[in-house]
Amino acid sequence: MDVPSIHKEKAKRVLPRDIRVAIITVSTSRHRKLITEGIRDDPSGDIAEKIIRENGYNVGYRCIIPDKNKSIMGALDRAIDKECSIIIFIGGTGITKTDVTPDTLDKIFEKKIMGFGELFRFLSYKEIGSSAFLSRATAGIHKNHIIFAIPGSPNAVKLALEKLILPEIEHMVYLIQKEL
Repeated sequence: MDVPSIHKEKAKRVLPRDIRVAIITVSTSRHRKLITEGIRDDPSGDIAEKIIRENGYNVGYRCIIPDKNKSIMGALDRAIDKECSIIIFIGGTGITKTDVTPDTLDKIFEKKIMGFGELFRFLSYKEIGSSAFLSRATAGIHKNHIIFAIPGSPNAVKLALEKLILPEIEHMVYLIQKEL
């Protein structure tokens, strides 16, 4: 058994399966629709919640916010208050002027998880081709919480959760809690 496998096995024995995950959809247009029409239109958030619950984890917080620095930080604070170990921002990772999610989060990361964005773009490239490099998917640690920012498309959400986040979720939380 290799060293990473030993850590994963230990994490599965030590951690309870009640890891709380926050799902924060970052979309100014969806937020506006929620506020003005009372319609919660969030297919990517719905997919994320379904996958997370099907894998035995709890969704401890979920919201839709506009792609603005203050909204991102406010939602992050609420997710931390709800004791979510994993916080996933869906959307706002593109290259338009209004896509500020990675920029906002990069400023508060105590440690950046470099490999996440790299692997996400690599796996995306295999599915969608060269447009994968336009994603600014990122991850990092803030106040002993693991934060991800992923693109808002349903396929991107599925890829990030199934191929990267969920296979390592217990291991990541174990490592973060181990430092406390």
